Amino acid sequence: MPEDAKTPQDSPPPQDRVVRTRHSLRVNGAELHCTATAGTVVLREEAEKDGVSEGEKARAELFFIAYTKDAETPEPASRPIVFSFNGGPGSSSVWLHLGLLGPKRVAMDAVGNPTPPPYALLENEHSLLGEADLVFIDPVSTGYSRVLSGETPKDYHDFKKDIESVGDFIRLYLSRARRWSSPKFLIGESYGTTRAAGLSSYLQERHGVNLNGLMLVSSILDFQTARFEPGNDLPYVLFLPTYAATAHYHGKLGELQDRPLPEVLREVEGFALGDYASALLKGRRLGDAERRRVRRKLAGYTGLSEDFLESCNLRVEIMRFTKELRRSERLTVGRLDSRFTGRDRDAAGESPSYDPSYATIQGSYTATFNDYVRRDLGYESDRNYEILGSLYKTWRWSEHENKYINVGENLRRAMSQNPHLRVHVASGYYDLATPYFATEYTLEHLALEGALWDNLSVSYYEAGHMMYVHEESLRQLNQALSAFVRGG
Repeated sequence: MPEDAKTPQDSPPPQDRVVRTRHSLRVNGAELHCTATAGTVVLREEAEKDGVSEGEKARAELFFIAYTKDAETPEPASRPIVFSFNGGPGSSSVWLHLGLLGPKRVAMDAVGNPTPPPYALLENEHSLLGEADLVFIDPVSTGYSRVLSGETPKDYHDFKKDIESVGDFIRLYLSRARRWSSPKFLIGESYGTTRAAGLSSYLQERHGVNLNGLMLVSSILDFQTARFEPGNDLPYVLFLPTYAATAHYHGKLGELQDRPLPEVLREVEGFALGDYASALLKGRRLGDAERRRVRRKLAGYTGLSEDFLESCNLRVEIMRFTKELRRSERLTVGRLDSRFTGRDRDAAGESPSYDPSYATIQGSYTATFNDYVRRDLGYESDRNYEILGSLYKTWRWSEHENKYINVGENLRRAMSQNPHLRVHVASGYYDLATPYFATEYTLEHLALEGALWDNLSVSYYEAGHMMYVHEESLRQLNQALSAFVRGG
């Protein structure tokens, strides 16, 4: 062997790699100075062989970006800290970072359409930095986070392992940054809300970290509410109000069109939980007269024809709806945000060939982040920053095999053991990925006791899954989250 050749055992152990930069911005009319820290932290776990401990072994490195307000005194312990992540599974934290919380946001028009490329960032006057320090976390295989040599990525593509690795990072950050005395919050979006609910109990029970609050943006805690499968009629009931909101936005509700959206939705919700749910539950027992009556109402609330609804057996799956609503115009509507429309090559298909609401924002967030992390934050890497991968296709649910995932119980347990834990849930009326009525159903079935119900609050926005791309919704959401953090 040549003298300069090295075996894997000779390689230097992996180390944290972080860079720090100083920044300033205006939030709520006041100038704010902060320090940004961007980089990777090595996660180590106890290694065993034949039941004998071999000490800690480096398993993975997690990429993060933290913003800490420059304090007048050196001790920041009294300032709240918010840990943020997105969902997927397989998404980086870029959406909440550059859309809602961070010091910069992607430039868009008031509706949520990006400017033409090349894209730009604006100073985010709605940043939550006015209320709290922020830490954005990319779980393993998202962003720049990766397993280390000798480890297997799929080990981390698991419901339980994902929660453990993110929770262990949070514990490590609190120790190294000396933030154990800070008020602590989590904010997650989409599957990130599933992760947040799981973390609320994991952090509490494994690391003794009692949180002050959870902020759940476009929440999904009970997956039965969103799985269109034979024998599960729940999604058809719970998606119906969002179908109605979408039809209302696109001018397809006939005589209901001139009524305010919230008023229309209250009526549809009553029908969904009443006559419609009853009709679906009856199955073959549903009589012809009642079927016609329900079908007629369903057509009026969805903008779809009675013939189409009959062909669907009164059950409209989400992709069929997004394809059918404006099929006569050769248009589809979005899943993440049903305000947006797209065009497929084949207007006769069963489902859209792409989600126009995701296509609208993907390029702008990808380009601006890759420029920002290098130019402004000074972090250089040749790795591909994984914005949003398809890990959800192979994600493992080892603890939930043969049953629907429901982390509502994790949240109930955490709130019961820590009665000071508060939860705020933000939902968009035009979100067909995690519909607001499905979220309401989940919250109302948490089985909380007594005064714990007062720890739950909700807010609604006339936008979609990423409601913050809509400028007015961004302003309103910032007000709601800021008040929530102050209250914690």
